[in-house]
Amino acid sequence: MLNIEKDPQQYVSKMVEVGEFIELNVQHDVRNSALYNDDIAPTNIAQRTWHKWDVAALWVGMAICVPTYTLGGVLTAYFGLSVIEALITILIANIIVLIPLTLNAFSGTKYGIPFPVLLRSSFGLYGSNLPCLIRAIVACGWFGIQTLFGGIACHILLSNLSEDWAALGTQGEVYGFLMFWALNLYVVLKGSDSIKKLENWSAPILLTMGFGLMLWALPQINLAEVLATPANRPKDDFSLPYLLAGVTAMVGFWATLSLNIPDFSRYVKSQKDQIVGQVVGLPLTMLFFASLGVILTSASTVLVGETITDPINLIGKVGNPMVVAIAMILIIIATLSTNSAANIVSPTNDFQNLAPKFISEKRGVLLSGFIALLMMSWELLKKMHWVDSDVSVEAIYSNWLMGYSSLLGPIAGIMIVDYFVINKQQLDLVSLYQRGGRYADVNYQGMAAFLIPVALTIFTLTTGYLNWFYDYGWFTGSILGATLYYCLKRQ
Repeated sequence: MLNIEKDPQQYVSKMVEVGEFIELNVQHDVRNSALYNDDIAPTNIAQRTWHKWDVAALWVGMAICVPTYTLGGVLTAYFGLSVIEALITILIANIIVLIPLTLNAFSGTKYGIPFPVLLRSSFGLYGSNLPCLIRAIVACGWFGIQTLFGGIACHILLSNLSEDWAALGTQGEVYGFLMFWALNLYVVLKGSDSIKKLENWSAPILLTMGFGLMLWALPQINLAEVLATPANRPKDDFSLPYLLAGVTAMVGFWATLSLNIPDFSRYVKSQKDQIVGQVVGLPLTMLFFASLGVILTSASTVLVGETITDPINLIGKVGNPMVVAIAMILIIIATLSTNSAANIVSPTNDFQNLAPKFISEKRGVLLSGFIALLMMSWELLKKMHWVDSDVSVEAIYSNWLMGYSSLLGPIAGIMIVDYFVINKQQLDLVSLYQRGGRYADVNYQGMAAFLIPVALTIFTLTTGYLNWFYDYGWFTGSILGATLYYCLKRQ
């Protein structure tokens, strides 16, 4: 039996300052709390080993993926931009998104806490579950979409190796989906070090692949003509509204990571490393690979006789089995590096926040995988010829760029104001993991600052009034959420 009266301080958790970092010395009070488990506990100094090139490699691995490749096409086809305007939009948007990314990363680096634990400060110990759940569902959706792309790549690769597999048709894509799905779960279940190794290993390979494809495609096209492709909109329409809508959508592309970046920055060894790594790794990689997508899409008419915006299907039509096999392996690596980091880590931590004592990291990963599988079930059933549907994956993720940015923008604004303005970068780690301390069960100011922009978005969508609020959803939502939160907390 413990004799607490003899040395009560021995059983009380404390924050320990180590240089620019804060550690949590976990004792029985926090360890036994319903809000704590070892997987969402603050990282200690020994675990914070990522330097700037690890962070840069993380972003290279996440940015080089099929959706990035198709961004140029999305902006020209859906948002009425010219090719030049589309590429400028991508660069501007990714410079803008660096602001919330680097700001929200600060808390993770200093305190070693993941995204859902940080949310407990601005939304409450249990109120944080609402934005966590929203973020988790969005990530599971992207997990499913990316896994579909990876599954198609697996199918094409195996079809080049086996005529029997090729004969499976779209059913082979379903089996490829399940194989790739399992591979993603395996990587994440191995822990943060496996993700770090994957990103460091894949980044130079993916960059080499990109440059190789660029050199291969450039002789096939007239680059000046590609860049001079006019905008798909009425000639007399002013370009600024289209540019702003495009920027909003592209900011929405990484709006998810701008929230849960503490899930990764908690492993970084300094604030300088997280800032430099993100600045080096994100904007130029996104611009390069999106540009590659524009060039290869234009080259596709020369190479295969039709315009193809999907790199998997484009390469699948090349005809050289060796080229196709190598390309599919590289696409599998690219999709795996994106999916494992961007779309599984976050929902895993988010689901743990719902019930830390019941949902471990392993259970969180498996739950994320199950929900992603469930969300893509309609597409898999289509490929098995068991159901008919006209809904395309491309239509879904292009619409999501606008839709979910309207939900996530207010959360980003509230988080930044809470950490930098209200709390002045001072958090109480002990109180973040147990009731009765500095943080309430529900922070009603944070909930109100989030729900009001969401309600306004719903009003806009249902009535048709104030369309600009939805069209520029991430910006309007984040500014309104931040302003409301500041005003409510200052009352």
